[in-house]
Amino acid sequence: MRIIPHTLTALVCLALLGGCNDAKSPAEVQKNVADAQQSAAKDVAGETKDARKAASDSAYDVAIAKAEGNSKVAMEKCEALNGDSQKACKDQADAALKLDRANAEAEHVRTTT
Repeated sequence: MRIIPHTLTALVCLALLGGCNDAKSPAEVQKNVADAQQSAAKDVAGETKDARKAASDSAYDVAIAKAEGNSKVAMEKCEALNGDSQKACKDQADAALKLDRANAEAEHVRTTT
């Protein structure tokens, strides 16, 4: 009577152990490894692109903030002048702001493509 439960237990254990670690063929393993490497490389490339874009966006934001800050300072300095001198100073500050913005935009486009 005790033989039947022990025999069943042994058979169940053998069945479980036999199905756990079936080795795959070398060709299948090689294909799975290649697929995993390709997937990992694709994931890394995507994350790298996202990181570059984020860095470029941040650099652009900093460049624009700097340009606008420099423009505000220049405009305040222009207030010490009067007449045509003040107008010329403000025009020069506006031109510098436009140039700085254009440079920031060009750098942003260059680094995100």
